[in-house]
Amino acid sequence: MDKVLFLTLSLVLVLNQVNYSSSSLRRISKAQVNVTLEKEVAGFWVKVPCLEQMGSCHYKDACDILSQLIPPGQDCPEPLRTYGLPCHCPFKAGLYSLPQSDFTLPTMDLPYWLSNGNYRVQGVLGAEGKELGCLKLALSLHSD
Repeated sequence: MDKVLFLTLSLVLVLNQVNYSSSSLRRISKAQVNVTLEKEVAGFWVKVPCLEQMGSCHYKDACDILSQLIPPGQDCPEPLRTYGLPCHCPFKAGLYSLPQSDFTLPTMDLPYWLSNGNYRVQGVLGAEGKELGCLKLALSLHSD
């Protein structure tokens, strides 16, 4: 279903510092991510299964997905830019946060099950068997 979407979200992203030696920091440039997506239904949080590579899924390359959403060389959209949140790989280790913010998303074709409502997303980034970071996102999605 094509519709203009409005997104209100808050975000916390923690990227762990991984040392190769005492003086060098590893930048996160390729990481797997396990995503858990939950939707609020009648006051309860229900896990959304992985359907058509959307929902609670395992993704082999988080940076590749991010590059598809925001192509390399393209500026980070507001309010990410204002709050200094990176939107391209590689990421430096650190704590990134975004206060509640509103976005208008472009018209897109979404699956019927991804509809208006409140959602929670947790993503755990990892590489080489180590946890690199965690993303927690709360969002409300609605269309006109």
